[in-house]
Amino acid sequence: MNIYVTGSLAFDRIMSFPDKFSNHILPDKIHILNVCFLVDGLTERFGGTAGNIAYSLALLDEKSVILSQVGKDFAAYDDRLHQFGFSVEGIRTLDQEFTAGAYITTDQSDNQITGFNPGAMKYPCQYDMSKINGDDALGIISPGNLGDMIDHPKYYRENKIPFIFDPGQQIPAFTSEQLKEAFLDAEILITNDYELEMIMNTTGMSKDDILDSVAYLITTLGEKGSAVNCKGEETLVDVVPAEAVVDPTGAGDAFRSGLLKGLSLGKTVVDACKLGATCATYAVEKNGTQEHFFTMDEFTARYEAVFGPME
Repeated sequence: MNIYVTGSLAFDRIMSFPDKFSNHILPDKIHILNVCFLVDGLTERFGGTAGNIAYSLALLDEKSVILSQVGKDFAAYDDRLHQFGFSVEGIRTLDQEFTAGAYITTDQSDNQITGFNPGAMKYPCQYDMSKINGDDALGIISPGNLGDMIDHPKYYRENKIPFIFDPGQQIPAFTSEQLKEAFLDAEILITNDYELEMIMNTTGMSKDDILDSVAYLITTLGEKGSAVNCKGEETLVDVVPAEAVVDPTGAGDAFRSGLLKGLSLGKTVVDACKLGATCATYAVEKNGTQEHFFTMDEFTARYEAVFGPME
């Protein structure tokens, strides 16, 4: 099956402040805030929703096509994509922009100050969607350019191509009607529990209303696992215990990779979520969203320790 991943490609630039922000912010001067934090250094990591999903899919021996947009500073990320054998035909380069980037400063109390530059993500990827063959295609629309998140579901729906809609942090950017239409007839709408509440608040829809619009609703619940709903029937899927929870960032994208892999193998949605749970555990054990690694033998052993034989 050909998997198409719509979403962002971004650099995560992470800085550590060896003190507490609160020691340098005067509460009575917050209205004229002007501060400078001297950090210990900067670590640059590869990220973005589409990049993260594609990365874990590659570890699962599944090559996907990324539909995204990047800027003039993309060379190092481009080398990485070629290293893993990704197709770059769906990636648009805008030479006048920088690749999307998050600038994250963390203090000793784990408080964070983040600046995000969308850069090239402000523009649609302009991929020729007619190249996608409905007979063996599966799409996922993850957070990225808003226009792509509106247009790509429409193409999949009109051409009867199964797709997963994953709005994530872009939920506030949609109007109520845009959001309703975007996940209409999706094979799966996937969110965490907080995002599900946001969708219901934005659209005015109940959970039952949403299930009338999609085939499956998957809600990730952090350390409690995930819930799969289909027309009122709910199935809970356990987590795979982590050796150490180092950084939960990126676990959701890794979960989606395992889910996509399972669906590409023809597994049920519930069984595909078990692959997702296994993949997510590797992500939380490492700092960064693309720093984990596993072989398929290691993955299978870890899966089977929790869920039994992988058929």
